[in-house]
Amino acid sequence: MRFKPLLSTSLFTKHHLNPHRNQNSGPSLFLFNPFMATQTLPLSSQTLSTNGDDTNDESLCSSEVTTSLFEPETAPLGHPNGYLTGEARIERAWAHWNKLGRPKLVVAPMVDNSELPFRLLCRKYGAQAAYTPMLHARIFSESEKYRSEEFTTCKEDRPLFVQFCANDPDFLLEAARRVEPYCDYVDINFGCPQRIARRGYYGAFLMDNLPLVKSLVEKLSKNLNVPVSCKIRIFPDLQDTINYAKMLEEAGCALLAVHGRTRDEKDGKKIRANWKIIKAVRDAVRIPVLANGNIRHVEDAWQCIEETGVEGVLSAETLLENPALFAGYRTAEWVLGHEEICKDGNLDQAELLVEYLQFCEKYPVPWRMIRSHVHKLLGEWFRVHPDVREDLNAQNKLTFEFLYGIVDRLRGLGGRIPLFVKDSSRCELSANGTFG
Repeated sequence: MRFKPLLSTSLFTKHHLNPHRNQNSGPSLFLFNPFMATQTLPLSSQTLSTNGDDTNDESLCSSEVTTSLFEPETAPLGHPNGYLTGEARIERAWAHWNKLGRPKLVVAPMVDNSELPFRLLCRKYGAQAAYTPMLHARIFSESEKYRSEEFTTCKEDRPLFVQFCANDPDFLLEAARRVEPYCDYVDINFGCPQRIARRGYYGAFLMDNLPLVKSLVEKLSKNLNVPVSCKIRIFPDLQDTINYAKMLEEAGCALLAVHGRTRDEKDGKKIRANWKIIKAVRDAVRIPVLANGNIRHVEDAWQCIEETGVEGVLSAETLLENPALFAGYRTAEWVLGHEEICKDGNLDQAELLVEYLQFCEKYPVPWRMIRSHVHKLLGEWFRVHPDVREDLNAQNKLTFEFLYGIVDRLRGLGGRIPLFVKDSSRCELSANGTFG
């Protein structure tokens, strides 16, 4: 069943809050963490104290976590995917996607960066679905601490993909079963190209072992009620990529996200994603396909959808600097060449950081995640005022008061760096979403 909104007014209504306001005033939102043992107590809500030393970036950003028990949103689908084959499985994949409203604009999975507060911020500014950060299936299965700190969600956090990396089907299934009541897809990461993935033998480095890849997908598709999705990178050879996608579909993948770069093409700013290969994959399979790569602003998203025929697009790195991307905002970097048809959007990254911190106060996450977002959102400001960045780096123990003070300090130094939007009075948006 679907839940009615928790608040009488929209969670995503833009408003300016005093960062030092009483956190008990006004409507309250509730964090849901299905893995906190104390939630098994027969209470409608409770205040839980977190464990651990709060003097470093690994600790949670709040000593208290407000939780609320609620029925999972994902309705039982009757039988695991394994009971379906052929056309029935394809029909089910599309029926589920249609039920979710066929979201077009999606927050990509980002390690330590696509956590709940950031997902909610992106949803406020136009994102229609989101992935969790990549979670390690074995550790998730074995460690209650890891589960309680790395996976949190709430009623407004839907549609949601929960992504795992794995190389063992049994550990993957155990982890997936823990989250399937609280998400819309369990996703398998076959696309991470980083050195840590090579060492751990997961992500894009499983492209060298396709039988193992197939076994991971089949294990979930035959045993879960929630659909299985996969995120992949392309092979250098087009036909190898198409064969790969078809194999995943046959194994039970119900949605495929394709990053249009190879495993060795890691620099997204220097190497353009290959939309033609994404289109070829879209034409070769029958399940919904999402595209990843080259999304610098929302006009890129609409252009990608038109050129490739995909259902939607994922954005990662650009969102970290500009969580309002899907609402039509651009950083100055992507205004170059369009200055005459863009204007100040009356929003800047410091405002977005304040909103992010307010979500963090309600939905605690480790300080290391917050520190990373501060650097991403204020990067341009820090280049102008490097002494402020140095003070942040020297601060071993972060607090919300300190971070709000950083924002106030930058504002006091002047030199606001705005986000931009297209000026509708000076340009027209063509049918495919590009400037014209």
